[in-house]
Amino acid sequence: MSKIYQAIQKRILVLDGAMGTMLQRYDFSEEDFRGERFKDYPTSLKGNNDLLSLTQPKAIAEIHRKYFEAGADIVETNTFSGTSIAMADYNMEDLVYELNYESAKIAKQVADEFTNLNPDQPRFVAGSIGPTNKTASLSPDVNKPEYRAITFEELRVAYKQQTEALIDGGVDVLLVETIFDTLNAKAALFAIDELKEERNIEIPIMVSGTITDASGRTLSGQTVEAFLASISHIPLLSVGFNCALGAEQLKPYMQRLSYETESFTSAHPNAGLPNAFGEYEQTPKEMQLLIEDYLKEGLINIIGGCCGTNPEHIKAIAEVAKNYEPRKIVIPA
Repeated sequence: MSKIYQAIQKRILVLDGAMGTMLQRYDFSEEDFRGERFKDYPTSLKGNNDLLSLTQPKAIAEIHRKYFEAGADIVETNTFSGTSIAMADYNMEDLVYELNYESAKIAKQVADEFTNLNPDQPRFVAGSIGPTNKTASLSPDVNKPEYRAITFEELRVAYKQQTEALIDGGVDVLLVETIFDTLNAKAALFAIDELKEERNIEIPIMVSGTITDASGRTLSGQTVEAFLASISHIPLLSVGFNCALGAEQLKPYMQRLSYETESFTSAHPNAGLPNAFGEYEQTPKEMQLLIEDYLKEGLINIIGGCCGTNPEHIKAIAEVAKNYEPRKIVIPA
């Protein structure tokens, strides 16, 4: 049994907060993104956060360290856009393996530092597998509803490449996250399954969908229950939701999910909803009180933060999470 399975049965595990929010604090310039290695690269590279694992590795390690210091049990690798599909925006498809491998290595080194300091609280690394910027279920052209910008097979190949590098880099768990199109997620899960079989390995998988608005559905139109049914054919460590909504707006969907699933549950909501300028204003204390409602109701096994959250939010969440028992898995009748 992997250590993360042991840990999740003993206590509520705390996931880190937003990587992008933290990187904004550094205010990196185009030159910082490029570093020495890519100084003459023909494409603009500012905004390619995953590239910073190669050009600014100390900053990435520092962010992981801050989240662990705040009380996180799990940090996510800096690989949210680490597929050849997403990297095509920067003409960097050839760097995908290296980006994921190095990101995993950085996070794992920091996790090991903290585990060695306190072996009673082992720290873990989740390989972040984002949704890509294309959708297999929906047409990007309203005049051609039958058109698709990507195929299932293209997604499978891209996800497999990313997953191989994350596993080689030493991640403890794979996190297929911010799922707005379940068909994309199924391609990722298929690729992971294929890799597990080829290598004869076991690695825990977390799946986290995104309820996009008050309709209570994913972007591709699925309800909580439909989303769950679509991914339940694969044994999962956890299933949950992240992004798009704050803790308050996400709660009713977590209640439904918690009741329906036999897996452990996770949530990493945003720090409230963005204001007119796209900024998140929810304070750590405000978020802590909303998260405590989740804990009182026993909805959660893994809790963290998404957009707008920082180590202060995670510290507040970790402080309250240690006072509650993790959700008990109840098999629905």
